[in-house]
Amino acid sequence: MPSPSPSTEIRRARPLLGTLVEIRATAAGPRAPLHAAIDAAFAAVEQVHRLMSFHDAGSEVAALNREALHRSLRVDAQTWTVLAAARRLSQLSEGAFDISIGVHLQDWGYLPSGPGPIPSEGNWADIELLDDARVRFHRPLRIDLGGIAKGYAVDCAIAVLREAGIDSALVNAGGDLRVLGPPQQVQLRHPQNPAFSAHALSLCNEALATSANYYARRTSASGEVSPLLDPRSRRPWLGAASVSVRAADCMSADALTKVVLFAAPETAARVLEACDARAYVQNPLEAAA
Repeated sequence: MPSPSPSTEIRRARPLLGTLVEIRATAAGPRAPLHAAIDAAFAAVEQVHRLMSFHDAGSEVAALNREALHRSLRVDAQTWTVLAAARRLSQLSEGAFDISIGVHLQDWGYLPSGPGPIPSEGNWADIELLDDARVRFHRPLRIDLGGIAKGYAVDCAIAVLREAGIDSALVNAGGDLRVLGPPQQVQLRHPQNPAFSAHALSLCNEALATSANYYARRTSASGEVSPLLDPRSRRPWLGAASVSVRAADCMSADALTKVVLFAAPETAARVLEACDARAYVQNPLEAAA
């Protein structure tokens, strides 16, 4: 019998979604089909970026922030999927996850400011999802999908790789990652020394996302801030711990890290159970032990 073709591993990265997206894939046979599959996976991530980037004035998120208070807008099926998932998690978590925090991240310098006054009255409950993939805002607000769309983009890339016949891959978007195929070991960063790992996990057809401040704190006119914002109090989270969530899909894992950070412990536990997910909270002293 002829010997099986040797496996080839290809690792590539591109700046997308406000971070570095890395795709690592392995397959038997020539390199060209594997490169083509990775190209298609990056194209799927780029599509999510075009639709949902707060930074891109041509995105659907930007259009919603400009116009959805005044009229309903029809959005792409992918944008609708993410908005519907965000709304479900907002309901389950009693508002601990909320995509309407864009105005505060603008005020603190984490998102680009737009023309005109910054609205701040609305919350997730003011985002109405109508029939025919239309969206309308009932009070002034600005949505930011940065806390959920990055995980969704990872899922889209994995789906493309699987459809292309790739059976072993890892897609990592700035720490939000998903493994396709056999178990792969991933490292949880030390919450105070992110250049070093504190724990290792083995993932098999699973996703992992992490939220932590690391180097993201800064000083603004409002005092010390971070991009992690409690949507109920509208105050920044300045803790030193990190929260990682393991789930079947990366979109859920990405959003659930915020639920674990901001919801009451019993609420967070209930939401994790509903999503069949598990949380890992690393406190600095425990991580150093």
